[in-house]
Amino acid sequence: MNRHLLPDEIDLLLDGEAGFGVAPLKAHVRRCAECQGELETARAIAAELDALPHFAPSSLFADRVMQQVQVFEPAHVTLLDTARRFVPQSRPARALAAAGGLSFASFLTVALLWVAARVDILTLIGSGALDRLRAALVAAGANAVAGAIGDPSLSMLRTGAGLAIVATAFALSLVTAAAGLRLAAAASRRRRA
Repeated sequence: MNRHLLPDEIDLLLDGEAGFGVAPLKAHVRRCAECQGELETARAIAAELDALPHFAPSSLFADRVMQQVQVFEPAHVTLLDTARRFVPQSRPARALAAAGGLSFASFLTVALLWVAARVDILTLIGSGALDRLRAALVAAGANAVAGAIGDPSLSMLRTGAGLAIVATAFALSLVTAAAGLRLAAAASRRRRA
């Protein structure tokens, strides 16, 4: 062998392995002082490790470790565990709960079928409710504006001229805000430069 032993080859000799490929390794160790020194160092380390006292962790070690481990529980497992808490333990109570659940599911199915058959009535009721909600929101907004700027100003806003004044004032405020932002950005660039 023209090379020194590799670490796994030293481990084979250290473990006392026997076999076809071990004989050339032993022969090399007898001739090579460096590999013989490596093998003796490995034997000394193994002897020191064997001499170390054996210890066992405390009985609470696993509990302390597991308290710090965050366990992910899938949603379906959580749902099943929650459902199991509500299932009665005795057979008659489970049968009664199943009958109650079946009755409720049947009632709900019939109610949904009745509602689906009467979609036109629901549409009429829904559109009426939406109209009332929109009217209530408009009235609340008008009352808020009247409280803020007064009734005369609100009546002026309801005319076409009032809306034109408000739109013009809004456009002017947008232009002024944009110009102010541009000036602030230019000043910031000048300070950096």
